[in-house]
Amino acid sequence: MAFRQPVDLDAINAHARNSLVGHLGIVLTEAGEDWLRGTMPVDARTHQPFGILHGGASVALAETLGSMAGNLSVDTTRERVVGLEINANHVRAVREGVVTGTARALHVGRTTQLWEIRIENEAGKLVCVSRITLAVLPAAGPAA
Repeated sequence: MAFRQPVDLDAINAHARNSLVGHLGIVLTEAGEDWLRGTMPVDARTHQPFGILHGGASVALAETLGSMAGNLSVDTTRERVVGLEINANHVRAVREGVVTGTARALHVGRTTQLWEIRIENEAGKLVCVSRITLAVLPAAGPAA
């Protein structure tokens, strides 16, 4: 499965700058035929009160990568994707630095998509694994 849209990381990052994505410091860094990668700092913006990476910040990174990858997998003149469900397992704490997430398709169907997002610390150790289910809707359909 190849992305249907050209992957212009600069354009995608610029579009997301004035949103939660920009506030959290999430930046898309690489794309392959069927995967999308991005980073997020672990700092005061993404910490929970005990000084470690907030699970919700990890989920925000996962949803960002999965949703953006999903939209790259459809003809956006006719379709768009929206999140239906997301889950996450947090397996390692991170206090500082940068985490990197990689979204890979598990299923890209006509009406749904399923993406797995693995988030790792700077040493390449698993921090969080997440799965997101996306609905494929007509481009002119109701906003979610």
